[in-house]
Amino acid sequence: MKMNTRYLKLFIFLFLLNSITLILYFTSHPHRRHHRQPPSTTTQTHNNKPWPILPSYLPWPLTPTTPFRSCEAYFGHGFTRRVDILKPAPEFPSWFRCFYSETLRSSVCEGGRVRMHPGKIKMSSGGEVLESVIGRSEDEELPEFEFGAFDIEVGPKALKARGTNMASEGFLNEFVQRGPIERHTMRDLIDSVRLVGADEFQCSEWIEEPTLLITRFEYANLFHTITDWYSAYVSSRVTGLPNRPQLVFVDGHCMTPLEETWKAVFSGLRYAKNFSGPVCFRHAILSPLGYETAMFRGLSEDIDCVGASAHDLWQKPDNKITARISEFGEMIRSAFSLPLHPQHHASKSGPRYHNVLFVRREDYLAHPRHAGKVQSRLSNEQQVFDSLKNWSMGHTECKVNLVNGLFGHMSMKEQVRAIQDASVIVGAHGAGLTHIVSATPETEILEIVSSEYRRPHFELISKWKGLKYHPIYLSGSHAIPSVVIDRLRDILKNIGC
Repeated sequence: MKMNTRYLKLFIFLFLLNSITLILYFTSHPHRRHHRQPPSTTTQTHNNKPWPILPSYLPWPLTPTTPFRSCEAYFGHGFTRRVDILKPAPEFPSWFRCFYSETLRSSVCEGGRVRMHPGKIKMSSGGEVLESVIGRSEDEELPEFEFGAFDIEVGPKALKARGTNMASEGFLNEFVQRGPIERHTMRDLIDSVRLVGADEFQCSEWIEEPTLLITRFEYANLFHTITDWYSAYVSSRVTGLPNRPQLVFVDGHCMTPLEETWKAVFSGLRYAKNFSGPVCFRHAILSPLGYETAMFRGLSEDIDCVGASAHDLWQKPDNKITARISEFGEMIRSAFSLPLHPQHHASKSGPRYHNVLFVRREDYLAHPRHAGKVQSRLSNEQQVFDSLKNWSMGHTECKVNLVNGLFGHMSMKEQVRAIQDASVIVGAHGAGLTHIVSATPETEILEIVSSEYRRPHFELISKWKGLKYHPIYLSGSHAIPSVVIDRLRDILKNIGC
């Protein structure tokens, strides 16, 4: 009864919080009050999906006092410096602004009444079946923007005073820094934005609902794609969107299975080249590159953060604790309609049981330049799996169900469900382990680390989520099955098996 009361209070709190967010959004985004457009254009209105109620959710307020390099600055709303490049005027309601994070050295930008010219973006069409574009170069897929690929309508006074360039080189250098990335596609997009007069601003189609414009580098590797998912999620929260936005991929990458999650988490997906003519967005949001998220920066920067529950943070705020990665993982699980309070680890009939998920590395065709072969990180993976299988079948302390994590043969929803249902996740270093962002708080991670791939990706994610992490370091790429079994036995014993 106490538990039900607690969840009812949480539901009421989150409902009120979402209502306040909705009110603030419509009062702070002037573009929603203007619908001036020629009657001949097509208007596309979508029913965007609502945000789910997440146990780890905490508000995303713009707080200028968010400490530099705090956990919230890295993983949450550290975009504390608002810069208005173009302010709306009564007769010309177009606008553009950025929220800059000194910690991440990147910006979330958004604009009202933004027009895109697909014909001025040089790249492949995108969204094709992978097998139909084998051999296509990456240069063909990355966008090159002509000046005026995007534009915004302004009045004659503004046009005379400012000229046609919306963003100066100085602005870009300060707020959309190129960094080590050779082609910073978000920076290039902003640099292409041209200011135009009312006589030039004609649209063949209007998109009424908030839309994220995503420019991707990686799109087939799960780790890099999750950084893009996270950046898009953060951008949606930072800009206070009342519902989950639409997406437009402003790149020419082909279709991959990872799009299943893009479509589940957000409200809709199109490719820029799918539009036949100039398209206008009532509200466009530019999501930073995945390379600029804390999950990627943490590979080279010392991010001193550990994961904890949102309840603990609510009761006792701490700049070295975060619940944002857990919040994001719950967002993914909820998007696939998976339970946020799974009742695993206990059987209704018979003894207690635990799922042990062994994440496998398989040969697969990832993108047009990929040969379909993955480099082995564990040379005797099958032997280790078979040994664990034999051991689990004879385990008597509790029932151990060894799950064969052949993710290449599973849908994204099935992969996330397997992660959610696991008591222990085992695997050699590989992108598939990035799914641990969606693991439940009590899940434990056992990574088998070859000498050639001693990289911190999954130790860090485990730390930022508050998961217990156990490495087995190899002198080469060959694991002794009995050593893996002993470590797994110890982990299960500590969780009551």
